[in-house]
Amino acid sequence: MSAPAATTTDRPQLSLPDTIVPGQIRWVYAVPIVGIHVLALCAIFPWFFSWTGLILMVFGIHFYGQAINLCYHRLLTHRAAKVPKWLEHFFVVVALCCMEDTPGKWVAMHRYHHKHSDHEDDPHTPLVTFLWAHMGWLMIQNRSTHNLTAYKKYAPDILRDRFYMNLEKSYGWIWIYVGHAFLYFLVGFLIGWLGTGWYAGLQFGSSLLVWGVFVRTVAVWHITWSVNSLTHLFGYANYKTDDFSRNNWFVALLTVGEGWHNNHHHDPTSASNQHRWWEIDITYYQIKLLEFLGLATNVIPAKPVRQAKRREAKEREA
Repeated sequence: MSAPAATTTDRPQLSLPDTIVPGQIRWVYAVPIVGIHVLALCAIFPWFFSWTGLILMVFGIHFYGQAINLCYHRLLTHRAAKVPKWLEHFFVVVALCCMEDTPGKWVAMHRYHHKHSDHEDDPHTPLVTFLWAHMGWLMIQNRSTHNLTAYKKYAPDILRDRFYMNLEKSYGWIWIYVGHAFLYFLVGFLIGWLGTGWYAGLQFGSSLLVWGVFVRTVAVWHITWSVNSLTHLFGYANYKTDDFSRNNWFVALLTVGEGWHNNHHHDPTSASNQHRWWEIDITYYQIKLLEFLGLATNVIPAKPVRQAKRREAKEREA
């Protein structure tokens, strides 16, 4: 199949690759996705509401979501910077509280996406359908990606880390999510119980669980998934790439920088997606803060910056 150009307005309609088994549901993914969405709907009932829960939800979207954006994506997948292993592992534990899979599987799928982006083998191109790209691909079996061979091929560096390999060998990472959810409830219950009694504790603990965990998890999911769907359909392109990636200001706002997706596909190894002054990339600023604190090294700047530095070096040598 010929590579699509980013400047093309007429997008082809792709069919599912032969490796997709439409009737074979990945229950291990479908059940948690549907279940946590249902639990998040408890937020419509006033009994589960508290301002503290709402604040924790808003704060948590950034705190936990950045473990996906900064760690899973830029540090692990693209090696755009390097941090100490203890800090990297801490970020991964926080990312696991988003219930977005183990680092090995996440990295392998994203690297696979970059190799086949908006081609027929892309695991989540919106050229099939928007809903498929947004979340459907997660719940249907794909023989080419959901197997040990693909993980070893596309994420060998991740699997060489004993900590990450142990996560792959067990369901311990799920218990990290369950444990942090229970902690939210327990802290809320104790605060309410010590204040006015067990019933107040039950209500306050439940509000922190529903808003601080379930609603926040669903929000982070859809924000992450919007990069797969919206930024390959809507927006503008600074560069001609072999896909339909777009810079989308709305997604960039939600993801604090990931929405400058055409920039990213043009220059995936960069720690920065900011190629124009107004394409604000807060995730890059956070990486630079880690660098300032001595916690990040080998930070790769955007391609325009790298090119400018090379030109300056040649001029000095001339």
